[in-house]
Amino acid sequence: MNFLSLFVGIPVAMMLGLLVAANLKQIRTVMATGASLLLGLAVTTVIMYLGERTNGNTAEMLFQADMVWFAPLNIHYAVGVDGISVAMLLLSAIIVFTGTFASWRMNMLQKEYFMWFCLLSTGVFGFFISVDLFTMFMFYEVALIPMYLLIGVWGSGRKEYAAMKLTLMLMGGSAFLLVGILGIYFHSAPAGGTYTMNLLEIAGYHIPEAAQRLFFPLTFVGFGVLGALFPFHTWSPDGHASAPTAVSMLHAGVLMKLGGYGCFRVAIYLMPEAAKELSWIFIILTGISVVYGAYSAIVQKDLKYINAYSSVSHCGLVLFAILMLNQTAITGAVLQMLSHGLMTALFFALIGMIYSRTHTRMITEMGGLMRIVPFLGVCYVIAGLASLGLPGLSGFVAEMTVFVGSFEHADVFHRVMTIIAATSIVITAVYILRVVGKLLYGSVVNPVHLTLKDATWDERFAVICLIIAVAGIGLAPLWISDMINGSVLPVIGKLGL
Repeated sequence: MNFLSLFVGIPVAMMLGLLVAANLKQIRTVMATGASLLLGLAVTTVIMYLGERTNGNTAEMLFQADMVWFAPLNIHYAVGVDGISVAMLLLSAIIVFTGTFASWRMNMLQKEYFMWFCLLSTGVFGFFISVDLFTMFMFYEVALIPMYLLIGVWGSGRKEYAAMKLTLMLMGGSAFLLVGILGIYFHSAPAGGTYTMNLLEIAGYHIPEAAQRLFFPLTFVGFGVLGALFPFHTWSPDGHASAPTAVSMLHAGVLMKLGGYGCFRVAIYLMPEAAKELSWIFIILTGISVVYGAYSAIVQKDLKYINAYSSVSHCGLVLFAILMLNQTAITGAVLQMLSHGLMTALFFALIGMIYSRTHTRMITEMGGLMRIVPFLGVCYVIAGLASLGLPGLSGFVAEMTVFVGSFEHADVFHRVMTIIAATSIVITAVYILRVVGKLLYGSVVNPVHLTLKDATWDERFAVICLIIAVAGIGLAPLWISDMINGSVLPVIGKLGL
């Protein structure tokens, strides 16, 4: 197999290394080494991909490898990447790397925690490199299962309730998704042909429109549950709020992106006629997610719940842009996945660091932290500015591309829905500035907080890496935008637009 399999192999090797690790120092060494290798591999993949495109390689998927896995059903272990996959691999590697250092001082069952963390990472990376539907679904499930234990054992607050709610709702989405995938499989070949799970082969056929109308909603909802599609989003705030810091980072930063990526790669790409016919229904639902999530964040007082509802809004914007079915909006959706992944990981990392010092997440119980922990305060302001779309940071580039692409539609429905979704920008500014004002400025509410210490070296390292990534996309977005653009074109061609 080719080097893409290393994205799965390295986390598995990390789990084996953790099994034989005898103390905390060895556990940290295994995690730091493995996370660094993954980040280096992701950066190398980006460079190689850009090099291949520069040299004129126009293949839809690069670095493909294929191995028969279960011949009777024509299931293969098939991998390959395009510009969107490469961007998602880079995002995942950054979050795993920074999440490792955000968990550096984990003090309970460290070995077990990091093993489940590695298994979650295995599923995420495997999902993004898969070209076979069965392999993709398998890695999707591998990514979901560890969440129950990571929240239920290492979480806080109503962790058992949140873990069970998340698991049940996501497994319900998986049931829809499985039916959708089987429907696609049994319509993947002309009469007398061999059924296939390969995405590229299925895209070369034409699934009958009657079948598309049946299986498109099932597939879109199946993936959409993980992307916080209204009204299936209710697992998300509780799950975010109860998860430990690094798990919240990986959960909101990467895991929720599996939903948007799957909706685009499977539902839209393989069933374009149904997408054009039924998209208006899901545009309404995602529009509700965008506005509802933002309004809900305003009334929250718990820092994690504020960021969790903000994630519902921002991930709703990803699905909203994908459903606009044009090149600019879909490119914006992928940029939004990258931007939200980085900035929400930054938010959750900072919230975890603040909580570990103050032992509270309620903004009414904090105040004046800027002069007590200035490093964490400044970083929180930067994360807030990225979230509300300040030019020069990733949020502005992503949201501007989404709304410009959405407004390209000349009909009244799409433009009205775009205007409604755009109101979330104002709402986001309100709750971000409100939280920054109450949390960081004013008088100190609790005198005990006057003795708090600022960030440690490992916390600073994790946070600075994320800020560099957020600023990097905001200041130099063209290279990644061009990389994504080229990979959107095959889907646009299938849509006939």
